[in-house]
Amino acid sequence: MDVPFIGKVTKDKRFDRYVSKALPIPFLRGHKCRFVLKGYIEDERQNDFHRAIKNVLTIDKAVLSKAQRHVLRYCHDMLALYATSGFPSPQMKHLDDIWKHVQFGSTIYVSRRDDGDEEDGIYLSLECNCDWEVEHGLQIVLRNGRKITKVGPFDGHLTNSDAFDDPSLKGVVYRSMP
Repeated sequence: MDVPFIGKVTKDKRFDRYVSKALPIPFLRGHKCRFVLKGYIEDERQNDFHRAIKNVLTIDKAVLSKAQRHVLRYCHDMLALYATSGFPSPQMKHLDDIWKHVQFGSTIYVSRRDDGDEEDGIYLSLECNCDWEVEHGLQIVLRNGRKITKVGPFDGHLTNSDAFDDPSLKGVVYRSMP
């Protein structure tokens, strides 16, 4: 089956999802990712998926610059945790370009969040490795493929309000660790 903007997708029968071939993603500096569509076939508004995919394929790396301060806060939180826990801290230099410490993942998961609130939309989630948190890595989430709306350790949630079951976190890109 063909899906606009990503072409032919194949069904992953184990998880009932549709997977594209790997495509270069401009905002990830040309890094190639495949798209995995969750809930696409049964969705009555597939055009929303198409628009979000088109958006993420047309935004540029400036979207990373806009989210950089949030990713940097996550990194600093983890480095502070290492310092207080007695675990050896990763040796990281040049935090002014935090993205040099991120290894982008190979799969962008695309799904609809439909909880009946202002955070509803099509979300694209990417799990990355990062030098400061080898266990949980970095999750980058984009709403409707336009801007990064959540960063932090990979927890599978699309919003911080969902991750922490806290409506006061609606619109929060990164929630500092306590």
